[in-house]
Amino acid sequence: MTVRDMAACARQAAWEMAVLPDALRRRALLQMAGALEAEATRIFEANARDMARAAEEGLAAPLAKRLRFDGAKLADACAGLRALAALPDPLGRTQLATELAEGLELYRVSCPIGVIGVIFESRPDALVQIAALCARSGNAALLKGGREALETNRTLFSVMDGAARGAGLPAGWAALLETREDVGEMLALDDWIDLIIPRGSNAFVRYIMDHSRIPVLGHADGVCHVYVDRAADIDMAVRVCVDSKAQYVAVCNAAETLLVHRDIAPRALPPLADALRSAGVALRGCARTQALIPCEAATDADWDTEYLDYILSVRIVDSLEEAIAHINRHGSGHTDAIVTQDEDAARAFLSRVDSAGVYWNCSTRFADGYRYGFGAEVGIATGKLHARGPMGIEGLCSYKYKLLGHGQTVGGGVRFTHRPLHRDCPLDVQSP
Repeated sequence: MTVRDMAACARQAAWEMAVLPDALRRRALLQMAGALEAEATRIFEANARDMARAAEEGLAAPLAKRLRFDGAKLADACAGLRALAALPDPLGRTQLATELAEGLELYRVSCPIGVIGVIFESRPDALVQIAALCARSGNAALLKGGREALETNRTLFSVMDGAARGAGLPAGWAALLETREDVGEMLALDDWIDLIIPRGSNAFVRYIMDHSRIPVLGHADGVCHVYVDRAADIDMAVRVCVDSKAQYVAVCNAAETLLVHRDIAPRALPPLADALRSAGVALRGCARTQALIPCEAATDADWDTEYLDYILSVRIVDSLEEAIAHINRHGSGHTDAIVTQDEDAARAFLSRVDSAGVYWNCSTRFADGYRYGFGAEVGIATGKLHARGPMGIEGLCSYKYKLLGHGQTVGGGVRFTHRPLHRDCPLDVQSP
């Protein structure tokens, strides 16, 4: 089947998915989870083949860690599916209700986007999350994972598709693309596909935008920061910094730069450096940082780098204002945290840092759809239009306006009332 054929099938499936009962979509996710657990051995064997090929090709250690799909990751993926199934239906929600005139009622009601193409990295659990989110939100999906995870993605998709169709989802609700040429074909299908979501570097997202007329919602680099303010509790700063950087380095919500106020740097940097080095993190610092702790010299490029590795750049700043300016200039708009006991400093940081997630006294690693209670995420959007931050089922929905009348015409002398109504659209009661 060609990519155009897949997209055509997805379009037909999307029309059917939009009106499926909530109970059926829930059941599909639960059956996917059960099928993945039942086929665990086959999935792990496929992943072992991918891991062996990656080792032969010299895949970098952080990327290999993301590629591995073991029992713990399977358990997390299935827990995510069940959590997603337990969430309220995002479809058919009345967002606005207004009486335009007597007997003429306007309702804004949530609905799926339609057909979504998602291009994501070599992380097999991403396929599970993205496919499930699309199914739960009534969207059809064209999925393209990284080449390194080819065998694992094939097996995961086969298991999930079989379970979903067995539960009643229509044929074509999702399709798996496998080659770079497939991506090129998909980008040309603006007549069939409603949205492209690329996950990857800024350069990759820009490439997708430049080569398609389809709307693109980018999920790009995670150049995240932790700022240790002059009023920080040092023990707390150590905990937050180590977790933000080293809890799992190969993800977009891991910290890549540590900023430290000059007034606390002589006391805070030595314990921070010791704890980070104990966690295996290599430090690259500005000249003032090097004067306080031993580390490599940071270059201008380091402030803009997403390492996805056990490397952290460190800079001493003279003020809260300088920290905020550094983040807004060098950050990617993903997630940034301040550690401080000064509520005014925290308020200024959370208001003025221009990122999707701004945190006070906690790890950047909380930037995650599952941890936010969204069930899972299709990615973390660093832009500002439609969706921002972890993009769960609500981010995969749009809305339509439903106008209910009794023969009114614009030329018939309608007297507008524009009176708020406090009820759901009577023709769009959410399915049980």
